[in-house]
Amino acid sequence: MSEHFTLAVDAMGGDRAPDIVIAGVSLAAERHPAARFLLFGDEARLTALLRRHRRAASHSVVRHAPEAIPGDMKPTAALRLRGASMRLAIDAVASGEAMGVVSAGNTGALMALAKIVLKTLPGIDRPAMAAIGPSARGDVVMLDLGANVACDVRNLVEFAVMGDVFARTVLGLPQPTIGLLNVGAEEMKGDEQLRQAADALRESYLGPQFHGFVEGHDIAAGTTDVIVTDGFTGNVALKTAEGALKLVGGLLRQVFSSSLSARLGYLLARPGLDRLREWLDPRRYNGAVMLGLNGVVVKSHGGTDAAGFAHAIDVAMDMVVHHFNDRMREGLGRIVVPQPGVGPTDGPRNGHGPRLAAAR
Repeated sequence: MSEHFTLAVDAMGGDRAPDIVIAGVSLAAERHPAARFLLFGDEARLTALLRRHRRAASHSVVRHAPEAIPGDMKPTAALRLRGASMRLAIDAVASGEAMGVVSAGNTGALMALAKIVLKTLPGIDRPAMAAIGPSARGDVVMLDLGANVACDVRNLVEFAVMGDVFARTVLGLPQPTIGLLNVGAEEMKGDEQLRQAADALRESYLGPQFHGFVEGHDIAAGTTDVIVTDGFTGNVALKTAEGALKLVGGLLRQVFSSSLSARLGYLLARPGLDRLREWLDPRRYNGAVMLGLNGVVVKSHGGTDAAGFAHAIDVAMDMVVHHFNDRMREGLGRIVVPQPGVGPTDGPRNGHGPRLAAAR
């Protein structure tokens, strides 16, 4: 008998839920025959949709949720809605009934509920949000993207471990390269915290994979497979990249509609532009992941369509099938990170930095 992998789905989260959620589950079920889905939401609406999506119906069980968390609800208020579809889906992971959860709902609520209900893996100080994006050399993983505005040395080193395991698991890279985002590539650049994190990574088991400092332009260049930074910087970089892509798309539309000759040029360039559109399609990169929790948590973009939601499920399936959290525990077991409150004077190494060495 083949092994089944169960995911909990917040069927009421997102701008066009539950319609695109069920359509996305149907696409994912075709790609992942071993997947099983617990769908949390309005039972009557979900049952009616499953009649039109037979493949999804054959892989799913509906669990009624009397409430849904609105997109503009504050996380503190969302914590009180124990009957909400998102909360019940996360509860299913906490109880072991599901191996992961996928939601296109309120990001702040998902982060808050996941932290409180699932809690972090042993040895993890703070979870991080990671996502995959395009680069000139292939896909690149970046974290943190907003879960932690301020980070210390320990957090950055933990993020590097998380990013390494995530790139191995989801991108299939045997030895992903890792870079710390900084204001320059030179070793003396950045603040003391970044330099200490860099020193720690060089001396850890990740040393052979650690590229050193990278700059903003290195993200799109694909200089490293994993980019590590704090949540404030990561979120700004992410939103800047999204805005740049929208700007380029808008300018291209203006250029190719500006005259008759431009329209003719578009017809000639269309095959190449179609390939470019496919390569940069945001649906291919849908599915930000909260790493470091006792369970897989994937956040789909709220405005995505069925194909985008199916890709978020793809990411979750990659993580559960390849036992992401088990590999995360192994990685954390190979590195010693400072406990909260440990500073540069608590265990100096060569006169500077916290004691942060690989477990040999």
